Amino acid sequence: MPVSNTGPQIQQEKKTVKQMIALYCYHHHKNTSNLCSSCQSLQNYALQRLTFCRFGEEKTTCEKCVRHCYRSDYKQQIKQVMRYAGPRMLFFHPISAIRHLYKNLIK
Repeated sequence: MPVSNTGPQIQQEKKTVKQMIALYCYHHHKNTSNLCSSCQSLQNYALQRLTFCRFGEEKTTCEKCVRHCYRSDYKQQIKQVMRYAGPRMLFFHPISAIRHLYKNLIK
């Protein structure tokens, strides 16, 4: 049975993913308070994958991960979200963006 990861690094990754998906959904689907069903499904999936990530607190960013764990349909969706939201995170969530960039550089 997979181990549930609840450490601070995973929690920060979850926060960043939620922010990216919310930003994408707001700009593409015009949802102001809640995520659309597609984005909510993607978020639920992403959070589940992070919870059970085999690398736990030693996890790199998804971009640098040696073992991509997303199903192909969700993989395409999350790539689209990250391509859009990633550069915009500096304006909307600068602290999360800088943490993510730093983690991407050191690991």
